[in-house]
Amino acid sequence: MTLHPILAALRKHKAGAFLIGLQIALTLAIVCNIVFYVAQQVQKIQRPTGLDENNLFLVTQSFVGAPGGDAPAAVEQRDALQLTDLATLRGLPDVADASAVSSLPLLRSGNTVQVALKPDQAHGMATANWFAGDQQVLKTLGLRLIAGRGFTDADVIHRASGGKRWPAVVIVTKALADKLFPAGDALGKPIYLDGAGSPCTIVGVVGAMLTAFPDSTGAWVGRSVLAPLRYDDADTLYAVRAKPGRLQAAMHSARKALFASNPLRVIQSDGRYSQSGIHSFAELRVMGYAVDRFMVQVLTVVCLILLAVTAVGMTGLTSFWVAQRHKQIGIRRALGATRTNILHYFQVENLLIAGGGCVAGIVLAVGINLALMRVFAMDRMPVWYVIVGVLVVLALGQLAVFAPARRASNVPPVVATRSV
Repeated sequence: MTLHPILAALRKHKAGAFLIGLQIALTLAIVCNIVFYVAQQVQKIQRPTGLDENNLFLVTQSFVGAPGGDAPAAVEQRDALQLTDLATLRGLPDVADASAVSSLPLLRSGNTVQVALKPDQAHGMATANWFAGDQQVLKTLGLRLIAGRGFTDADVIHRASGGKRWPAVVIVTKALADKLFPAGDALGKPIYLDGAGSPCTIVGVVGAMLTAFPDSTGAWVGRSVLAPLRYDDADTLYAVRAKPGRLQAAMHSARKALFASNPLRVIQSDGRYSQSGIHSFAELRVMGYAVDRFMVQVLTVVCLILLAVTAVGMTGLTSFWVAQRHKQIGIRRALGATRTNILHYFQVENLLIAGGGCVAGIVLAVGINLALMRVFAMDRMPVWYVIVGVLVVLALGQLAVFAPARRASNVPPVVATRSV
């Protein structure tokens, strides 16, 4: 089959060929960038937190009538209430351990600190996530200690959340240790938090601990500081590890035991959590990435709609051309063209249009990606996304024109004589 008759036919139908080529170009450019963004979001949703998430749950509660203020007596009284709760939780038959925490990865609530190697530095060498917990926090969260030691009872201090007293020791993640001490000698080194004049000594290094903010990206999301600190506030968070296979039983018994210990409390729900205020980490993961999952679903539907509309456009245009050329097809059949020749004619015609659209789409896809990189700091899209996109669009075009092209191949030669 020569291309001359196809090119001659396309020159007579410039508008239709141009419009469908433009549609293909826009579809290719948009779909490639959407798929790349969706892939990044899926990768973000699946990234590990560093915790042993199985059998882990969180209790969110508030004491009713607890004394307020930062007076030492009030702080000690709130701390006594919290210690009683921890003893109650640790004493449950379905609970392996519990710890008071300030936040957890993906919780969308937490703090960051500036970490420096010298005292009184206004701007540190790194920004890090800040997590507080007691001597049982590593065991409760299942954090993997790769160097040094965990916290002891003597390391733990307690204060109201608004206080400025820093603990004497901290545990950091490997990502933060490598940033601060590239030589790998972080253990025993002092660091200074938020411009403090007194140091915190690194006594341990854990493998990883993800930020409390699921939307965060970049290297800093794995840089965390874990402090032996118990916040004495009326609102508290307790991370609890259930014994294997006893998660639901432990969550149920925890609520009953806490109210039995002190009924003057609210196990709260603030809209993010389940109504009981006691929720598994699996629930926290789902809720933390709820917006991202919704965006992935919406953008996936958008991609499918774009591809479907483009396929319908190609099918419609080919069907229109088949109807227009009905007599010419019959003449070609009468002159000896086979059904396969007619079928291939329309497939090659579509391939030329789709190929031209793909060339423009490649340029447009790269341009959109460069604009997104500049405006939204997105990553550069790998070239194989565009290559796969081109192959998908070309294959889609061939499928879209197959039905009308097959109808054209079934036109009988006698059609050529009907108007004679």
